[in-house]
Formats: sequence, C-alpha cells, structure tokens
Amino acid sequence: MSSLHAVLNAPRKFQSYPQRKRLLKVSLAVLLVLIAFIAIPVFGNDYWLNAILIPFLVLSLAGLGLNLVTGYAGQLSLGSAAFMSVGAYATYNLMVRVPALPLPVDLLLGGLITAVVGALFGLPSLRIKGFYLIVSTLAAQFFVEWIFTRVSWFSNDDTSGVLSAPRLSAFGWKIDTPAARYLFVLGVTSALFVLAARLVRSELGRRWMAVRDMDTAARVIGIPVGRTKLLSFALSSFVIGIAGALWAFAYLGTVEPHGFDLNLSFQVLFIIIIGGMGSIGGNCLGAAFIVLLPILLSNAAGAFASVGIEAGQLQNLQKILFGTLIIVFLIKEPDGLARLVHTVRNRLRDWPLRA
Repeated sequence: MSSLHAVLNAPRKFQSYPQRKRLLKVSLAVLLVLIAFIAIPVFGNDYWLNAILIPFLVLSLAGLGLNLVTGYAGQLSLGSAAFMSVGAYATYNLMVRVPALPLPVDLLLGGLITAVVGALFGLPSLRIKGFYLIVSTLAAQFFVEWIFTRVSWFSNDDTSGVLSAPRLSAFGWKIDTPAARYLFVLGVTSALFVLAARLVRSELGRRWMAVRDMDTAARVIGIPVGRTKLLSFALSSFVIGIAGALWAFAYLGTVEPHGFDLNLSFQVLFIIIIGGMGSIGGNCLGAAFIVLLPILLSNAAGAFASVGIEAGQLQNLQKILFGTLIIVFLIKEPDGLARLVHTVRNRLRDWPLRA
C-alpha cells in the first residue's frame, strides 16, 4: 500500500499522465474484483444474492450474447429465450445422462450445442434482414418451446414438465448455498465478458462491425459476409445458451419450457436497448435497470397508493415505464446508458489526476 501511495504521489516529471491514468484504471479494477469476489459473498444476505445479484449477472450475460449478434454484427434477433432454453436443456441432459462430466464441461458443451442451433436459425440472415429476420428468429421461440413440451426425451421422460435442477458441484466444490451459487455465476460471467471484450476487438469483431455498417461494402472489400453472419449467431447463441443454463440451475432451480417465454426475450432485448447496443459494459447497466426497477416500484407501493395507484397496477406501470424509456432512448440517446456514463466519465476524466 505504501508503494502504491508513493507512485501515485510521485513527482510529475517521473510519472506521465498516461501512466497515472493506467494506474488508476488498474487500481479501480482491483477494487471492483475485491468487492465482487470477497466483500459481497461475505456481507451480502441471501435475499440480495438470490433475488438481485444472481439474476442481474445472468441477464447481463444474456444481454452480452444478444449484443454480439445485434449490437456488433447488426443482425436483429428476438429468439434469446429460445436459445437460453436450448442451453438449459442441453446442459441438463448432459448432467443427467453423462454424470461423469464435470459441471464446467457440461456448460461448455451445452453452449456449443446452442451455438449449432443458433447458427441453424441464423441461416435466413444470408437472404433476409431487418424486420423479416426478426420474424424468422421469433419462430425459434415458438418452435423450441413446442419441441421441448412435446418430446419427452428432452425432459428425461418426466411427465410433469417441470424438472428440478440437479445439485451443482464442480471439482469437489458443492455449489449449494446462495454465496456459492453467486460466486460460480460471477466466475462464469466474468470469464465470458473478458472473452467477448477480446473478441469484439479482434479481426472477427471488426468484420462484424463492417457487416453491420454496410454489408455490401464489406462484401466488396473481401469480407465473407455469410460466414461472418453465421459466426455472430453461433457465438451469440453460445453465450446465451450458457446464460440459460445458469438461469435455470442457479436462479430458478427448475428447467421448464415456460420459464423461457417470449417475455424473457423482450427483457433481454430491452437490456441492450437501455444499456446500449454495441457496448460491453452497457449490458450490465441495462440488466441492473431491468432487475432493480420492479424492486423499486414494489418498495414504493405505499407512495403510489397515496396518489390512487393500487399495488395490482404496479406491473402495468412497470410496462409503461419500460415502453416510455425505450422510446426516449431510441430518440434521444440511441447508444443507451453506456453513452451517458461515457459522457460523464469524459467530463470528470482529468479531475482526480490534476495536480
């Protein structure tokens, strides 16, 4: 700590502005890691871990997956919940039918199976785009829910239709408490966020953005547009599939088709619209908004009752707020909360580093 203090207070001639800025970023990153991985599991109660932080992390991951295909590659999709259910059912069947596999391998294989399914439903993007592509991906939502309901093999021949999630454990670590589930979800989410951040800065990420901005120009300069689109659907579905498995096992505790309905697809879409399309950090901002707004409205039920709004109408009020905010963001700030945060950060950028 003394050495860090000495570096921060070193004379300006021995420490350039980029060095001070880089050191500040590293210090903030270390602080966030310590809070997320140590402070929150120790001091967080079961309600915060189960009802707020775990769904926040999983929805952030689902938003990240949708952002890869929509925000970066420009391919509109409304089948996120369907791909989440594919990941959940694939991981469940791997855990039940091949119990020798460790949980991380089950998640990885479940994500790969979802990637194949996502690429298949992404084939129409080779010929159509825009509204018509939304309709084709929306078909995945109804088809996947129908097949999981009708074909009993996916449910391990269980007639109830609602499957209890298997007990989670990885390499001898029993993931059976809220803190353990939170740490497991946090670890998986952090790893995929780091992978996605590196991916969008790679050559493939630049190809996605070229196709998003103008696919005709991308084709002219030699980018394989068809393969690039399919890769975006596959990698997006890979991330969303893992998010679906975490949603079923770590949050819901059950695996059922109706747990991945169309409303969940819209929630994931709202996350990237409110948080910011084409932004990695915006997925966390959008997910925080989606998770916290219903809780804030529930806690403010007394205040709403005093002005004549009953508790039963809060859900309708929530939908009105979502719709209004989406319209506002699309008109006033298409880049979402991520752009607002970036603007504020730029204005305060030099403040802590001034002499």
